[in-house]
Amino acid sequence: MQFAQHWQSGQTHFTLHTSGSTGTPKPIALTRAQMLASAELTGKTFDLQPGDTALCCLNVAYVAGTMMLVRAMTLGLKLTLGEPSGNPLAGFDPAITHFDFLAFVPLQLQTILEQTPDKTAILNRAKAILLGGAATSPALEIQLQTLTAPVFATYGMTETVSHIAIRRLNGPAATDYFTALEGVELGADERQCLNIRSASSNGEIVQTNDVVEWADSKEAHRSFRLLGRADSIINTGGVKVQPERVERIIQQVLATIGQGPRLFVAGVPDDRLGQRLVLVAEGDETVRGAIEASRPEWTTRIRDEVGPYAVPKDSIFAPVFSETPTGKIDRNKTLDVGFQTLNVTVV
Repeated sequence: MQFAQHWQSGQTHFTLHTSGSTGTPKPIALTRAQMLASAELTGKTFDLQPGDTALCCLNVAYVAGTMMLVRAMTLGLKLTLGEPSGNPLAGFDPAITHFDFLAFVPLQLQTILEQTPDKTAILNRAKAILLGGAATSPALEIQLQTLTAPVFATYGMTETVSHIAIRRLNGPAATDYFTALEGVELGADERQCLNIRSASSNGEIVQTNDVVEWADSKEAHRSFRLLGRADSIINTGGVKVQPERVERIIQQVLATIGQGPRLFVAGVPDDRLGQRLVLVAEGDETVRGAIEASRPEWTTRIRDEVGPYAVPKDSIFAPVFSETPTGKIDRNKTLDVGFQTLNVTVV
């Protein structure tokens, strides 16, 4: 593997690319020192020791997969490399397989739990299971309560060399707030968008477009809740709507009836409103039926909690979402295909 060879040769500078989930992928220059700082902080946070076992089933061309390689080489982990498939545990025997450290995108873990529940034995042997690359749905969070191993949502990006904050998803310590790892400094700009300074950012401030809400009023903030991206705000009829809030409400309602499809809310051109909201969901007729049956409930909740303009006016159902190489939803491509070929339900 080329990266591992370069790392072991002592190379000091590397170029990784962003995932492209919010725009065109771009190259990011990182130093060996930044990557070492990130790997060592992860090891300290999750008590990873030399000889511990880990599974890398993420695309190693991007930061999440690359850093699994760096952690293994830096911390002395015994790393198993697997294809970044939908169910990366499918080929492992639950009676004998042991991984201390696992990292997935949420859809991978959801697939494991739904399609191969016998693999729960493998999951429960882990010191820590990390989920990143996309938000964890309310339906998956309910499923995670069956696991005894600690599961964490991670927050980070290529510029911060993987995660700089974590959120416990299961057990008594589960929370809605991310907490910064040791040595990470957090702040916000005038838009209330998070900024980050850490050793893994080379001591420089990384300004994000992620709108946050602090868990406390202290000057030195440590914990935050993600509200959505500033650049995803939809202006409909002069009212600004954070689509992630709307998505979360719909997902919460669907979770109560045992449904957890991937979905998102987007703004499309509208002659009267400027932009109108549409709901785009992945799945078959069962998903369509669940969304339509629960529409009165989530419509009422959206009206009460966000406002009447935030209720999606149309629904689009896609059999399979388009994805980036890192497994994130490619919203623009999915939406383009949806309006060209998919059934649209106007409400």
